[in-house]
Amino acid sequence: MSDEDAGGYDVDDWSRLKAFTRGVATLEDVQAKAAIFALADTLNPRVLEMPLPQPLIWWSDDGEQAAVAVQAEVHDTEDGETMEVLGLVFPDGGGGVALLDDIDLVDDTDPMWRKLVAEATGDESGEEA
Repeated sequence: MSDEDAGGYDVDDWSRLKAFTRGVATLEDVQAKAAIFALADTLNPRVLEMPLPQPLIWWSDDGEQAAVAVQAEVHDTEDGETMEVLGLVFPDGGGGVALLDDIDLVDDTDPMWRKLVAEATGDESGEEA
């Protein structure tokens, strides 16, 4: 994530976001703003193969939010659980982390995704499908 990307995106320019695809992220990658997250206390970290950047709708406790996944990894816990973890960029430029189970992958023509991006950016033109 370069400083150029820190300002967020709208329904037309989300694809310019830079994906982190160099492997499993380290703390140094996060500090350099190249990655959204780095997990330390997991086993067998690996890249989750999926197209990035990827529009999605995150179903969080606060309701649905539009985001773009720019990082995707798989980590195993000491309990034997496998977590598929995504690094997200929100329309306002903020970042977050979500589990793949909590999101719906969409494309940029999805009317709900466009509506959520438009609401987050105040750009009413995004509401048109």
